[in-house]
Amino acid sequence: MSKIGNAGDIRIGVSGWTYAPWRGNFYPQGLVQKRELAFAASQFNALEINGTFYGMQTPKAFGGWAEAAPEGFVFAVKGPRYLTHMLRLKEPEAPLANFFASGPLALGDRLGPVLWQFPERFSFNAERIEHFFELLPRDTMAAAALAHRHDRRLRAPADYGDGVKRPIRHAMEIRHESFRGPAFIDLLRRHDVALVCADTVDWPLLMDVTSDFVYCRLHGSAELYKSGYSAQQLDQWAERIRNWTIGAETDGNFVCPPVADGRARDVFLFFDNTDKLMAPGDAKALMARLGLRWEPGA
Repeated sequence: MSKIGNAGDIRIGVSGWTYAPWRGNFYPQGLVQKRELAFAASQFNALEINGTFYGMQTPKAFGGWAEAAPEGFVFAVKGPRYLTHMLRLKEPEAPLANFFASGPLALGDRLGPVLWQFPERFSFNAERIEHFFELLPRDTMAAAALAHRHDRRLRAPADYGDGVKRPIRHAMEIRHESFRGPAFIDLLRRHDVALVCADTVDWPLLMDVTSDFVYCRLHGSAELYKSGYSAQQLDQWAERIRNWTIGAETDGNFVCPPVADGRARDVFLFFDNTDKLMAPGDAKALMARLGLRWEPGA
């Protein structure tokens, strides 16, 4: 179960799943590493894939992740930092084609939103960002067409998916104060890209709704990656999620007036806090507050 009545879908999970401190803690003692993803996917209905951010993957890797995840589960896939941090969106055409050729489409119906995370030194550049948004494929068929334009930098033969047309959503996480303005919010809304609600004191916490879904990353509200969430804070996030799923107004920090349009929206929320140690417990606690029971394959 991942819905509350007549509302959007709710996906709650953690960022990544391969962390040594989780072994014997979140993961049962003696669980072999190759079974860790399957265990995590039995506890949460979504996970962020981090490896795609740090380096190019292969269709075999994506296929293995898809096989380990049950029916009804989805992955959020982080776009490569080569595009966001190194190129800073300059001449993005070939790297974007390489990314989609490298295997995301092998996830099939387990493919969720694509997260584009930008560094603190990347400031608002409307022209460059809009060009990037115009290139983003909005469904798997468009992504396959883009993937055919890959260059020679792939690590393995390209994968173009299974031929089934499915929507692809995109979310953008920013970390520079120059984005705190209506021009950026308008740009996101015109291109139907979700603004990531990134909870941390280190970067701008903006909660404007800009797409047909909401994407949150909870990095730790007091100290980056090192603070857990209190019962009161989890109650507040649960209330926000309930409101987002039915298009009701929420509390929070906004550039533009809060959206209250009565439109059902899906919500993705991932914990990335306390150097990963607290993330699983916080995610489970939030699910309990929302009455979400993840039944893999149901």
